[in-house]
Amino acid sequence: MPPLPHLEPTEQRILGALLEKQVTVPASYPLTVNALRTACNQTTSRDPVVDYDDQTVESTARALKGRGLVRVIWDGRGQRTLKFHQLLDEALDLTPAERALITVLLLRGPQSAGELKTRTERLHQFADRAEVEDCLAGLAAREEPLVQELGRRPGWQDPRWIHLLGPVDLPDDVSPARGSVDFESVLADGPEARDAKVSAAYDALAEAHTARFSAELEEAPFERWLLDRVVELSGEHPVADVGCGSGGTSAYLADRGARVVGSDLSPEMIRQARLARPDLTFEVRDLRRLMRPTDADGWGVVLAWYSLVHLAESELREALAALARPLRSGGYVVVSLYAGPSIRHVTELWDIPIDLDFVHHDPAAVIAAAEAAGLSDLEWYERGHLPRDGAPVHRFYLIGRRD
Repeated sequence: MPPLPHLEPTEQRILGALLEKQVTVPASYPLTVNALRTACNQTTSRDPVVDYDDQTVESTARALKGRGLVRVIWDGRGQRTLKFHQLLDEALDLTPAERALITVLLLRGPQSAGELKTRTERLHQFADRAEVEDCLAGLAAREEPLVQELGRRPGWQDPRWIHLLGPVDLPDDVSPARGSVDFESVLADGPEARDAKVSAAYDALAEAHTARFSAELEEAPFERWLLDRVVELSGEHPVADVGCGSGGTSAYLADRGARVVGSDLSPEMIRQARLARPDLTFEVRDLRRLMRPTDADGWGVVLAWYSLVHLAESELREALAALARPLRSGGYVVVSLYAGPSIRHVTELWDIPIDLDFVHHDPAAVIAAAEAAGLSDLEWYERGHLPRDGAPVHRFYLIGRRD
């Protein structure tokens, strides 16, 4: 199955309205722009209530057509009229029961299983609440989950569910349910043993990593955009590329004008980096012990490119604070991570035996840690897996500024 589409709120509302009206008013479906606008702007059965104009609806629907999620149909009776038909249920391979739940989640935000049973009655007849819960569990257990249960909130009798097709407005004190993921398990033998395991694994991977990095970036336009952003944010100030691996990220930044210094816990990675780019500075260093640059009052940007993926959640705040500390005033921390919550154990990578745990951090936990570390003006992004990924791996990116 192709990666899940990422839908912005306007796209969610348009597809949700099309899914709903296809079932509830089939005689007038597909929908004209005017009918689709009315469906989106309903003041009942919608949360939040919106007030889109025709231009917003038509331009968004046409953009969805370009992504293969909407089909444009011309009504040939009399004066030709533009109409829209959704293709999301085909793209996601939804059963009628799954389709009903996704429709209501797109239109009404977080909801309990009981609320979903009531609100899907016109779309699909669930026998009871247990059948709704079973269907939600199936959607959550997909290789790429479509829904997620939220943690309980004071005053809630039952947990609530959200879709995972794009951003969802959540109450301030709600976070996704964490299930049985033990984020501290990577520290079972202590942080020193974990660090030694990480260093040994990357020593073994160093030569192969050097050969692969350029090809990986060629398939990742968003990552290239974000690295170009690092160059822009740094201005004339130096960039610290912590956890630089074999130096490919540092080389990319330097070739675009950044004054970059790379560091990594793995001595073999640093050896490979120095061989590949003898014109750049690389050093063996733990990112949690980053120092100020010798030729400036602080770093313009500290980049942690998949460098925090072996840390326990309890270590995030301290690590981000350590990255922010040697920044100049107004400097930035830029972080890329795998999005979870989960832990992935790897015993082989690129046909090389290793023993390594990759922590897929909960984005909400990363944001909270960044705020606790004193970073402000936060912005973040989440995307689906890249073409090179063997299994679906979502990625999370965060930018924060030191005041």
